[in-house]
Amino acid sequence: MKRRDAFHLLAVAPLATAFRWAPESVREASALAREALARGATYEPKHFTAREWDTVRVLVDLIIPKDERSGSATDAGVPEFMDFMLGDDPTLETPIRGGLAWLDHQCDDRWGKTFLASGDAERMAVLDDIAWPKKAKREHAAGVAFFNSFRDLTASGFFSSKLGVQDLRYIGNAVVLEWKGCPAEALAKLGVRYEE
Repeated sequence: MKRRDAFHLLAVAPLATAFRWAPESVREASALAREALARGATYEPKHFTAREWDTVRVLVDLIIPKDERSGSATDAGVPEFMDFMLGDDPTLETPIRGGLAWLDHQCDDRWGKTFLASGDAERMAVLDDIAWPKKAKREHAAGVAFFNSFRDLTASGFFSSKLGVQDLRYIGNAVVLEWKGCPAEALAKLGVRYEE
């Protein structure tokens, strides 16, 4: 399964409910991020330091990079969404900021530099240690907890954005004049068929 397909599954899950985010908060955060991007103005984070902001921008794009199908998480305004959510839900600020510091400490312990100063291979080595909870070592438990919630927040921000909705290829409510059943290729993929 491709990473983008996995995030698609996350998008249709009730993430907002699981994290006690009111749908209004998610909509408001997405709207504010869209407005900032539309204005073309440089967004000034309200809850992240400059280094944290740069780290967030790199990390969200490692989670949802630009590909042939759509833009990256940064293109969708996910960092702005996160900044808003930290202000909207104060319980997020400490775990997110603490997790960003955890990444810096891990990179410093391993390579003597911050997450931002590390190369792509070094960043991926740290993320590979925390991205798969069942495979993670116990000493990485704090990193795993951070990355799980950060990844979910990234997916929520991306798939609630205009770019993310386009990535899902959601067409909205459409009138179906005639139902011809499930497409044959979908039935074959599922290994089922209509009874005759």
